[in-house]
Amino acid sequence: MHQTTFLLGVQIPTDHVILLIRQLLTSIGLTVCQSFDLQTARAAHKDCACPHHGTDMCDCQMAVLLVYEENGEPLTLVAHGQNGYTSLEIFNPPYQRPSGTLQAAVKSTLQAEKLLEAAYPIVSAE
Repeated sequence: MHQTTFLLGVQIPTDHVILLIRQLLTSIGLTVCQSFDLQTARAAHKDCACPHHGTDMCDCQMAVLLVYEENGEPLTLVAHGQNGYTSLEIFNPPYQRPSGTLQAAVKSTLQAEKLLEAAYPIVSAE
């Protein structure tokens, strides 16, 4: 049985959150690989109506990211968003055992405040 751990929810579009995750995690020496993108998968199916918006034009997104340290099992992150809001969870399938060090590094790096600061840097008025 798998478990999920909620990390954060932010009012930032999912595609932007994914870029910020890559930026923040690679800056601490981790590797991030995207293994699934809902919008890319939907593109192959014409006339695929969104269950939330009722149309084929929507901003719903779900992405699966695998985060690796130099050695060991990856940590799986799932980003899910719609209408400019994104939630981020750690997905823990039973066959995947990322190290405690990796989990701690991801949790401390991917805090809502850090994502918001990276998304909207404060510019000093000098």
